[in-house]
Amino acid sequence: MADLYLKALTSERRALWAECRLKGLAKGTVQRQRIVEIDALLAAHKAKQDGKPTA
Repeated sequence: MADLYLKALTSERRALWAECRLKGLAKGTVQRQRIVEIDALLAAHKAKQDGKPTA
């Protein structure tokens, strides 16, 4: 079965990253901060799937 949560996060991250590249947004902008948040959510989700405890 497809992991819809993982797909949604990945899709949002790709869209934000594309926007940042097109507009040349620097670190610290709202979009870049959201990418960092999504990266943390993705890491936690993957660790949960692997059965590893999160810190």
